[in-house]
Formats: sequence, C-alpha cells, structure tokens
Amino acid sequence: MRLIPVFAFAIVASAAISAQTPGAIPAPPDVAAPPKDAKKSSSGLATKVLQPGTGKDHPKADDLVTVHYTGWTTDGKMFDSSVVRGTPSTFPLNRVIAGWTEGVQLMVIGEKRRLWVPEPLAYQGKRDPKGMLVFDVELLGIPTQAPADVKAPPADAKRTASGLAYKELKTGTGRAHPKATDKVMVQYTGWTTDGKMFDSSLKTGQPFTTLLNEVIPGWTEGVQLMVEGEKTRFWIPEALAYKGQAGAPKGMLVFDVELLRIN
Repeated sequence: MRLIPVFAFAIVASAAISAQTPGAIPAPPDVAAPPKDAKKSSSGLATKVLQPGTGKDHPKADDLVTVHYTGWTTDGKMFDSSVVRGTPSTFPLNRVIAGWTEGVQLMVIGEKRRLWVPEPLAYQGKRDPKGMLVFDVELLGIPTQAPADVKAPPADAKRTASGLAYKELKTGTGRAHPKATDKVMVQYTGWTTDGKMFDSSLKTGQPFTTLLNEVIPGWTEGVQLMVEGEKTRFWIPEALAYKGQAGAPKGMLVFDVELLRIN
C-alpha cells in the first residue's frame, strides 16, 4: 500500500510572473547573450557558476531537486521566479525543460549558476516565453538522495518500545501533538535501507493529507510525537511498516517527515 497515488508534474514556469510585478528581480547585465567566460556544451547550453556549492554530489536526471530560480527573456523581462514567490520549488529533474535537466546536473548543493537556455532546449517555440531563456538557479537540495544514515539509526536516534527509531531534523514551532484520529498535512520522502527512494510527496508539488490512523503503524506512532513545523527522520522496522505485503517495499523503511498542519 503506497502512501500517495501516481503523480503528474508540469514544466518549470507553472506560474508566470510579469516583469511589472512589484519586487521583480532585475535582469543581469549579460542577459542578452552568454559572456566569454561562460561554458558551452555540445547541446548549445551555456552556463556560468555564480556561487560555488558546498556539496559534492551532483543530481541525476531522475532525481528530485529543490531550487530557487529566476527566469528572464533576453530582452530583460522576468517571467518567473520562485524567489519572488518566497517558496523554493521541488520537482523531478527529468520532467522540466531539457536545458534544466542538463544544466542542473552540473551543479552541487549550495551552488548558484546562470543558464542560457536556447529555444530548442526550452519551450521549442511551442509556448511563451519564446527564444533563448536565461535562468539563475540555486540548488538547495536533492531530496531523492538518501541520507548518510539510511542503513541504520545513528547512536543519537531515540527509540520507542515498539522498535521505532527517530531523530529530529528541524525543531517545530507548534505545541500540540496530533492524535491518532487527527488528520495531518505533511511532506515526506521514503527510502529503503539500500538508499532507494520509493515514494515522496515532493514529486507532486503538493503536501500529503491523511488521517493518522489510516497509514502504516510506524507513521501513526511517530507523527504523534511531532508538532507543527517539525521535521523528523524515522527508521521504521518492517513490523511497523508493510509487514512483507506483496508489492510494497520490504524491510526497514526510512522516512523524512515534515508536519505542516494538524487539521
């Protein structure tokens, strides 16, 4: 039994922002064409590192990535920006324009890079905006990639009598804990202990809402320990997960869960 259904995802620029929008970000001085120090690939994509990253791993085409970005046309008009919206975007890297799929794979977490994306690697003249597009992209995270401690709970993880192990990743802002009969809204990603991601609400771009007593027992127990705003990693033994059900991931499962709301 999966936690979420099959999803569909649109390409970048799902919510266009006019250049006249208050707070629009001015175009860079090299928006009209790549400068001489930009690197060009055989596909025609040009890129330039604006800020070195702190990570070591590059995302793969089938990874989820979390980014902040702003896009301009070559005449300097901003047409989209997660920065202006104030919310980073998360999406599968192989479900956006080809220039992004190629360019973001060159990056590491913490890096900021400018991409000059020719029309064949952008919207191919099939929709606006047309022509070459310029994006500033900051890679904030690769949610698909398993955490370093995915194989087993670390020494500082807490354990319950049932065998559930957990570790707080981000302190919450709420005070109340949900009850088993409550409906909760969460963002989550799940991995098997060999590091394979098998499910994530981040793929849909929408949080997952459920009655807490209608999911696997490890979730029912674990999320009750949380408060709104908290992010926690859970190591859920098979007996508290899918119990060997056919078609479901087997063995211990690892979930990062962020509790957004108790409804």
